[in-house]
Amino acid sequence: MPVIQDIRKTRVPVKIFTDDIEPQAFQQLLNIANLPIVHGHVAAMPDVHLGKGATVGSVIPTKEAIIPAAVGVDIGCGMNAVRLSLKAHQLPDNLRHLRGALEDRVPVGFMAHEWSNSRDRACKPLADGLDRILEQHPAIGRMMKNIGKTWVCQMGSLGGGNHFIELCLDENQDVWVMLHSGSRGIGNNIGQYFISLARKDMGQHLHQLPDKDLAYFSEGNPHFDDYVFAVHWAQDYAMQNRREMMKLVIEGLQAHLPAFQITSEAINCHHNYVAMESHLGQNLYITRKGAIRAGEGELGIIPGSMGAKSYIVRGKGSAESFCSCAHGAGRRMSREQAKKRFRREDLEQQTKGVECRKDKGVIDEIPAAYKDIDTVMANQRDLVEVVHTLKQVLCIKG
Repeated sequence: MPVIQDIRKTRVPVKIFTDDIEPQAFQQLLNIANLPIVHGHVAAMPDVHLGKGATVGSVIPTKEAIIPAAVGVDIGCGMNAVRLSLKAHQLPDNLRHLRGALEDRVPVGFMAHEWSNSRDRACKPLADGLDRILEQHPAIGRMMKNIGKTWVCQMGSLGGGNHFIELCLDENQDVWVMLHSGSRGIGNNIGQYFISLARKDMGQHLHQLPDKDLAYFSEGNPHFDDYVFAVHWAQDYAMQNRREMMKLVIEGLQAHLPAFQITSEAINCHHNYVAMESHLGQNLYITRKGAIRAGEGELGIIPGSMGAKSYIVRGKGSAESFCSCAHGAGRRMSREQAKKRFRREDLEQQTKGVECRKDKGVIDEIPAAYKDIDTVMANQRDLVEVVHTLKQVLCIKG
């Protein structure tokens, strides 16, 4: 399906791949499209919804500038998935013990690993980069308690919110491992720090913006290069965090399931990040806030909500979306709205057949709080093709 809404009343057009968008999110897109640094047009994916400053599900091309709040604070958040040689019938009938075993191996929520030399070694390639960041901006270190060990111990941990680890079955009854996480506390601190710094740097020009969270660094600004270095460091950390988690999950499964092999190369993709790319005949900074890259032939992961379907997709390289697609189902209601509207019985019904937490602590992640993933997929037929359809059978939430 092509672009559904093509808005032309802003400085640059806004191309929206859905008609399901709340007024506040729509206004955010207009705000972004009126910024002087935005080039070409703004693209909004089918899962678009209200975010902080910038809209979740938006693709923002900027020329010689970056908006830190558009990248956000969960820098490098994204997905990782592998297919195993296991079939559905080789899984135990009751998956509760398996869920507990994986939760013992991968810290969730605010939990982290214990300090160990081996974990320290796993972070060595990133250590020099962080030292450089903290030398230039020591305030980032003061934002995190005991930063010297915390960022190391959080490597290979899940976090909370909508982050998850899942076992899924595809259309051939093959077993997949899929997980969703980002750059943990250190990425959050880097994001918060530079968002605040961008506001300060804009000074008297800040009031000219439609939203203070759209403050940006331009090339030539003394902090521009520092932010570019820090945001790419956090994206590398997030990528490695998912690799470490996947390793721990695979080791946990090997201890409790028949012998198996990984039968597909890991797909590891960001959906909150910025990268320099060539579009419209120019080199632009492409910020994907809740969107994945879907270049011609590129594989990606689009998860549904807990208890719904998820998809492995192949990109079609759409120019109108800047080679992008949706990153998931997209929230239909806020976490607070979901907590007020639904009860534990609703969660149990909507996650029937999935081994997962069914307590009030995860009601904000109930499937009905999200958009319908089938509609999202139908709205982006021009952006991706489906390679595999996955159904969750086990889900771990923080």
